[in-house]
Amino acid sequence: MRAAPAAGPYGRAARNERVLVVGGGIFGLSAALGLSRRPGTLVEVLERGRVPHPEAASTDISKVCRMEYGADEAYMELMERARERWLGWNARWRDAGLDPLYHETGVLMVCLGPMEEDGFEHESYRLLRRRGHAPERIGGASLVQRFPAWSNDFVDGFYHALGGFAESGRVVERLAAEAREAGVEVREETPVDGLLREGGRVAGVRLADGSGVGADRVVVAAGSWTAALVPELAGALRRTYHPVWHLRPAQPELFTADRFPVFTADVARTGYYGFPLHPREGVVKIGNHGPGVQPPDEELRVPAATTGALRAFLRLRLPALADAELVEDRLCPYCDTQDEDFWIAAHPELEGLVVASGGSGHGFKFAPVLGELVVAALDGSPDPLLERFRWRPDLRLARGREAARWHGD
Repeated sequence: MRAAPAAGPYGRAARNERVLVVGGGIFGLSAALGLSRRPGTLVEVLERGRVPHPEAASTDISKVCRMEYGADEAYMELMERARERWLGWNARWRDAGLDPLYHETGVLMVCLGPMEEDGFEHESYRLLRRRGHAPERIGGASLVQRFPAWSNDFVDGFYHALGGFAESGRVVERLAAEAREAGVEVREETPVDGLLREGGRVAGVRLADGSGVGADRVVVAAGSWTAALVPELAGALRRTYHPVWHLRPAQPELFTADRFPVFTADVARTGYYGFPLHPREGVVKIGNHGPGVQPPDEELRVPAATTGALRAFLRLRLPALADAELVEDRLCPYCDTQDEDFWIAAHPELEGLVVASGGSGHGFKFAPVLGELVVAALDGSPDPLLERFRWRPDLRLARGREAARWHGD
């Protein structure tokens, strides 16, 4: 017999119930941790591979944590909140004798021409100042003097001391451990093949071996595999692949965090962003955020032509990296939405199902607050961001026009 409902931390009474979370990436583990604090809730995470999964978007040595989103105040405000949580996580980890995994290097955003009104960098700079932050204008000679790895071709931009990166793969491992300590069962090597439905509600999931796992509610947080489990989202979510390189510089002293912070390099035009020398791996990670590339094989290696384009960019803009040893490359699989907003919403027709996906290449930085949003969506609690991340059937595109309508970033 179920116990009487207890008052939940998100404004609605929580019942004793079993919730399955499909996916052990950053959306799934954040959701599981949020749900573990919900009274009377038994939480189980089903991950198709190991945690962290080598092909998941949240897997790698680092992810950017920035609050700059052009004129988009909602995301900046959300990241201000997430940054405070990252600092809190660092403090808690230090107290437990663990390494901090969030590194506040600051964020450098530079442009090949003057910052233009309505441009990403200009609007980010203006909104930062309006919200009380203190970004420093920088470019040309002042850029090279302070950050000498750069060429002076970047004539404008700014540096903001609040922001940096998180060691993403290690964060996922740590959150999985914390979830287990909180009573969450994290089942690895447990691929899910589909949903179990009873009438108009979800009843659990069907595993790849044909067996079923029953549940009162299901959260699908399967990243770029989400639409395979919720086929009605096939027109609203799509997988794209984005190149990442790990380079070992011959002059590592140029790329330490104090001389080479997290950066974007005229990102709306070039797509390039990157990180300082990694504190453990000893490499500089560079990525390209754009419409994506087609993987040449199943190993998700970066096409040679794409790496050639990176080398050409580095030769002009970061010459000390142009001939650096390529230690590793990979194609990171994004789960994109057309409008690049997350998809954190209850299914409008299948009771008990919530989808938490659509990271679109920028979800990891919000790890400390994603779980709250997922729980609010599950409980039907009011949150202004959930209106933005709602179920958006208007973004289901006609098959013949889909490629033309997706605009990337």
